[in-house]
Amino acid sequence: MKEMVKNIGIASDHAGFELKEKIKEYLSLQRIAFKDFGTNSSDSMDYPDVAHPLANAVESGEVTFGIAICGSGNGINMTVNKHCGVRAALCWNRELSTLAREHNNANILSLPARFISEQLALEIVSAFLTTEFTGGRHETRVSKIPLK
Repeated sequence: MKEMVKNIGIASDHAGFELKEKIKEYLSLQRIAFKDFGTNSSDSMDYPDVAHPLANAVESGEVTFGIAICGSGNGINMTVNKHCGVRAALCWNRELSTLAREHNNANILSLPARFISEQLALEIVSAFLTTEFTGGRHETRVSKIPLK
């Protein structure tokens, strides 16, 4: 198994705040550096306000990968995917997370906080951070994703 990535950006809206805090604890225990792009409470807020800064950090290389969390995972995933250098994948099980890295070279993991357990979320995060892109035939497909 590959060593985990050491530089992660993480962001959530109010619905994902509690799960984000649990994932941060996990990252700390794994000695993985992270930057928290917010939100900082469970007070209602708009996910694009944290999603765009996270996506910018991934695009610029400030962070290697991102983790984006909202209630369904959909809204924050749609927002980060508006950025040309982002390939975000909404994952609700370990297999999807692994395939998102292996086949799609995903660089942001989006999670649906209201639909997965904390334990499952940590398994998904672990799979995402330890799986490498396989390249090959998948490289050709991934290279066709950005609009030029």
